[in-house]
Amino acid sequence: MSKILVAYFSASGVTEKVAKDLAKAKGADIYEIAPKIKYTDADLNWMDKNSRSTLEMKDKSSRPELANHDANISAYDTIYIGFPIWWYTAPTIVNTFLESYDFKGKKVVLFATSGSSGFGSALNDLKASVDKTCDIKEGKMLNKYSEQDLINL
Repeated sequence: MSKILVAYFSASGVTEKVAKDLAKAKGADIYEIAPKIKYTDADLNWMDKNSRSTLEMKDKSSRPELANHDANISAYDTIYIGFPIWWYTAPTIVNTFLESYDFKGKKVVLFATSGSSGFGSALNDLKASVDKTCDIKEGKMLNKYSEQDLINL
């Protein structure tokens, strides 16, 4: 039986709830992708052109620092990675996470939450942050979901 990890980044708690539900449905371990410096409400104000999140997303090379580097990725065969959609893609901290660990030969399934958009360019933007042998796939938008949706992901 393969070992499964659900790793997630959640700035407001929405993606965290989905990740916890997914981990329960899959019988998986869970890991929070946390920034070294937490995001404040002002940081997340997408209408402010100078907010932290806006500046990070404008700069494709931005890699916010992680609070921890203790995910034991080598212990897992399948890793679900969840995040909110920001500016039609994954927040750059997800790239930081992917670039901080060895995902060679791993199966990675993405899931996301969003108030109004789909995955956008998230899959392509994240593929660049993992080894070519990593089987990374777009999963589902999980704004509304049933337990069966989680089991089938």
